[in-house]
Amino acid sequence: MRHYARPVPPSASASPAAEHVPARTAAVWAALDPLVAAGAPLRVLDVGGGSGTLAVPLARLGHHVTVVDPSADALATLRRRADTAGVGDAVRAVQGDGDRLHELPLAEDGGGDGGGRDGSGYDLALCHAVLEVVDDPAVTLGEVARAVRSGGTVSVATANRAGAVLARALGGHPVEALALLDDRDPAPGRTRPAARRFGPEELLALVRGAGLEPGEWRGVSIVADLLDAASGADSDAVRRLELRLAGTSPYRDAAAGLHVLATRP
Repeated sequence: MRHYARPVPPSASASPAAEHVPARTAAVWAALDPLVAAGAPLRVLDVGGGSGTLAVPLARLGHHVTVVDPSADALATLRRRADTAGVGDAVRAVQGDGDRLHELPLAEDGGGDGGGRDGSGYDLALCHAVLEVVDDPAVTLGEVARAVRSGGTVSVATANRAGAVLARALGGHPVEALALLDDRDPAPGRTRPAARRFGPEELLALVRGAGLEPGEWRGVSIVADLLDAASGADSDAVRRLELRLAGTSPYRDAAAGLHVLATRP
């Protein structure tokens, strides 16, 4: 009875120190934990990693992280954050776009063009909050996948359409919620393009289309934003609840975000 199988919740250890991981991202860190806490240093590529909220904790765990981001300001913040944390030598900043990774100077880290074709490539690539804003999600994710070695892992996190619909509705904006439900721009008069939202099947199809084998998807920030705003909410209890719900439907279906780990064959 597959519908009623009780999934094993992710580990609560969350490598960067569970007590300091925000509840809304605890499920992501718990999923990454078996990879990044194993002890062996990994070559990590963080696409769109900006100011280093993921890169610096990973570097502090002993991994070598290359961050690719189009924003010079974000990369300057990354450099300051890494230096302050004492891991400046383990973090490399490269200015560029995720859909042009093959043109960037990544080869010395084992990535770049040809990654994975000759046994080289990154061990782990992060593509978080990127597919929502790029010109072509399939192209970008394909570039990320090719930068990873055979047997390597790609971590993909995106906004979830269902969560966005519910958030707009609960915020008193039913017209915007209807627009998001129909995959339309909730604010069509804006000057900037609307960010995309994905459903689980859309995300998994993108992952497979990039030549990756996805694992089980999970929900990210299912109740954390609501409970953190509640007076007197116990942050440890909220974190534990997020970890328990992350892989369980119907709760994960309404999460703010989606996350999946995928393997390059």
